Amino acid sequence: MGNSYAGALWVCVVLNPHCKLEEKSCWLRQLRKWGEMDVCPLEDGNYGNELPNITNALTQSSSHNQDSLARPRRTVFTRAIEGCDLHWQDSHLQRIISSDFYVSPSYQREGESLLFNSQGQPLWLEHVPTACARVDALRSHGYPREALRLTVAIINTLRLQQQRQLEIYKHQKKELLQRGATTITNLEGWVGHPLNPIGCLFLTLTEACRLEEENCLEISDTGDSKPPVYQHVPVATGSQDSGESYLSLALEVALMGMGQQRVMPEGLYAQDKVCRNEEQIIARLQDLELDPVLVQTLRKQCILLLEGGPFSGLGEVIHRESVPMHTFAKYLFSALLPHDADLAYKLALRAMRLPVLETTAPSGDVSHPHHLVSVVPSRYPRWFTLGHLESQQCELASTMLTAAKGDMLRLRTVLEAIQKNIHSSSLIFKLAQDAFKIATPADSNSDTTLLNVALELGLQVMRMTLSTLNWRRREMVRWLVTCATEVGVRALVSILQSWYSLFTPTEATSIVAATVMSHNTILRLSLDYPQREELASCARTLALQCAMKDPQNCALSALTLCEKDHIAFETAYQIVIDAASTGMTYTQLFTIARYMEHRGYPLRAFKLASLAMTHLNLAYNQDTHPAINDVLWACALSHSLGKNELAAIIPLVVKSVHCATVLSDILRRCTMTAPGLAGIPGRRNSGKLMSTDKAPLRQLLDATISAYINTTHSRLTHISPRHYGEFIEFLSKARETFLLAQDGHIQFAQFIDNLKQIYKGKKKLMLLVRERFG
Repeated sequence: MGNSYAGALWVCVVLNPHCKLEEKSCWLRQLRKWGEMDVCPLEDGNYGNELPNITNALTQSSSHNQDSLARPRRTVFTRAIEGCDLHWQDSHLQRIISSDFYVSPSYQREGESLLFNSQGQPLWLEHVPTACARVDALRSHGYPREALRLTVAIINTLRLQQQRQLEIYKHQKKELLQRGATTITNLEGWVGHPLNPIGCLFLTLTEACRLEEENCLEISDTGDSKPPVYQHVPVATGSQDSGESYLSLALEVALMGMGQQRVMPEGLYAQDKVCRNEEQIIARLQDLELDPVLVQTLRKQCILLLEGGPFSGLGEVIHRESVPMHTFAKYLFSALLPHDADLAYKLALRAMRLPVLETTAPSGDVSHPHHLVSVVPSRYPRWFTLGHLESQQCELASTMLTAAKGDMLRLRTVLEAIQKNIHSSSLIFKLAQDAFKIATPADSNSDTTLLNVALELGLQVMRMTLSTLNWRRREMVRWLVTCATEVGVRALVSILQSWYSLFTPTEATSIVAATVMSHNTILRLSLDYPQREELASCARTLALQCAMKDPQNCALSALTLCEKDHIAFETAYQIVIDAASTGMTYTQLFTIARYMEHRGYPLRAFKLASLAMTHLNLAYNQDTHPAINDVLWACALSHSLGKNELAAIIPLVVKSVHCATVLSDILRRCTMTAPGLAGIPGRRNSGKLMSTDKAPLRQLLDATISAYINTTHSRLTHISPRHYGEFIEFLSKARETFLLAQDGHIQFAQFIDNLKQIYKGKKKLMLLVRERFG
């Protein structure tokens, strides 16, 4: 920011009304010298030509892109250099600043005049920022009365311009409204301008009204300086008593400047400056205490801004790339609300738009008055401050929601404006949360009207983020259920019944239905039995629909939700069985099988475990695979059910598991206790241990021995000496398994002999084998 202040300060210096010519030429030489240096900061902060400058844009043509490279380089001193050409010799200007009573003779007031308005007050028709720079120079060089007189003339000129713009708009209104767009805009905005014209006029006027009490300059206990205190000072004028004060003029000119419809400048620096300057002016406006006189000025100017068409940022039709009015409108809304609520809402609702984000940019009219320019559309996304602007739009909406609490009609119009104009799901979610917070104060009852708005915004967020990725999605879903719970049982039934348009099947079962059916929700709503049953029935229907749509991720949740209803539970189980052969993984099936065992359905658990085994493939070297525990559990379950179940699962194990250590572990467990210890009603169990010589264990034993042989050969193809010890231990485990067979010791001896023969080249290893196994 410092660079632009330096530029404005030099403009102020060269505009000293009493400086000598030689002083001016000396400054000019110095400014040119600085301006030619490579390190001299540029006026709009854009280093390089990649973004065209805004200050020359007044002569813009449709081929402006080609011109951008040819534009002169404008440094922070360029305006001061140009300012050296300005002088104070104009007789009209001299009369304006030297007398409060300079008016046109009454007989000259009929026709059009460039020097006076119809009341005979003088006008000053210079480029507005330049005229304001003169005011700044007068004030800074110790001419406050003269600065005030010129300020009043500038404001009278701006009023006349506003009046004429209203007349132009009246003639174009019908056509512009039909088209719904305009290419008319100001390329040089007064807010964020390097010369800060609006801030300068506001300061000049308010300084004249400031009460310099002793306590004004004191610092308060908190260390903050107290806000200034102002009084109305009548405007000194030669015409009839206008009843105006410098304070009401200050408010009027600030509102005029802030409400000017202007195109967003190019480049981060210029855009950031617009935001900061706007905030500075608003901070100063908030220091004004609004008495009836200022409220009248405020209302009058707000009505003019609303009726100003394309010349006002709050008009009915604005340019697609106009600077948004959200921050300004938030101030106006809060200021107007106690005095004229209808006007406050009308204005804030109008300001909610952000046309640059609308997908289509209608082609507008190219004819325009000479001082306004047709801007070539679609420079977006070069709006570097867009994130800040969207958050300001959200703040405006939040302010209106808070104010409209309890008023259903107002809330409905605010809600519609949000749904129409805000396009970010995160911001709508923030508004929903804000509304919910305001609607449910800790110390009093909830406000139903605002709660319903919060819910509606939440539902919109769900629809917006359903098919797009959003890292806050889980939080959003949980919040929506909380909000619906607060609204009541009908809201919960509604979201359960229309889940498919709001949630994914996984969210619907694992978060939504699970939370709705939780003990806490039932207590929170103090539901009677029919209401509880209605909710439970909706949750079960949802669970079954989700299980059908996405069995992999929803089957277990569906079973859990249907536990208390026999028919629904059977249906959910059947959905799992149907999906098991095609769409489900062994991990999902094992998880559901364990759940079934836990619920007391061991035979169903066995069936699901068997289906899971068909999806599994454990290679010889996967002895740390995560599914091993599930395989051991499935075999233990089958063993506990009885010989038939064990006989059914062993062929599946043999087909799926090729890891010798896992197979030997299963074999060992099956031989330690008798099968059928689960005690299934109606079954007789012999209580005898099973033999490895007979089916079904014989098949398992053969497979285990075969796995050991294959694994041994696989290991030996690429073994290094540091793994020899580990390999000998592996062979010892293999021997234990071989010895379970009747002729196991013979088989093992043959196996060792084979190894010695095939791998005799690995002398050191075979020596170790001989030492251990002979």
